[in-house]
Amino acid sequence: MSSRKLPRSFYARETLTVARELIGLHLVRVGVHGRQVGRIVETEAYKGPHDLAAHSSRGRTKRTEVMFGPPGHAYVYLIYGFWNCMNVVTAADGVPHAVLIRGLEPVAGITDTTHGPGLLCRALQIDRALTGTDLTGGTLWIERPTRDVYRKPSIARSTRIGVDYAGEWAKKPWRFFDTKSPYVSTVSAARRKKMLPAPTST
Repeated sequence: MSSRKLPRSFYARETLTVARELIGLHLVRVGVHGRQVGRIVETEAYKGPHDLAAHSSRGRTKRTEVMFGPPGHAYVYLIYGFWNCMNVVTAADGVPHAVLIRGLEPVAGITDTTHGPGLLCRALQIDRALTGTDLTGGTLWIERPTRDVYRKPSIARSTRIGVDYAGEWAKKPWRFFDTKSPYVSTVSAARRKKMLPAPTST
């Protein structure tokens, strides 16, 4: 196993800590398109079963079973009948917490848009077939970037997106993001264009 790949102990901690510390690390997918790498720039923490914004607040079901299992596994679900979204299971075995990966900055092997949870899953071919995948394995994992490519993020936090139905839980500032990245999902198209480097002529 790569020494840069996150060990299970990284995920087996307080979920807000994991959500924050994932910012700036690399999500790696090895599949039909080879090795694809993206820098994590936006996350959201979900702390069920009491957190009404978490899927696990509805109880232990076939869909959410992986969230109740050991940390360091992928939880992938479908929304709007179209978009897949990837979470990493955190905290202790039996505690249904997870962190949603909301935004990725392309590093290698990625040509499609990644500024949103559904978009990044489409770009990396992450779907429900990967739910339950061990993130310490060789298909899908998170690793620390090498020193030559590491960029320290400027981390801010806010309330989560699209969870107004969760009452008081919707007010929790459990979303973390890199303020310097144009790949954060809430960055406007105009600002994203300004932040991205100009294409070089060949």
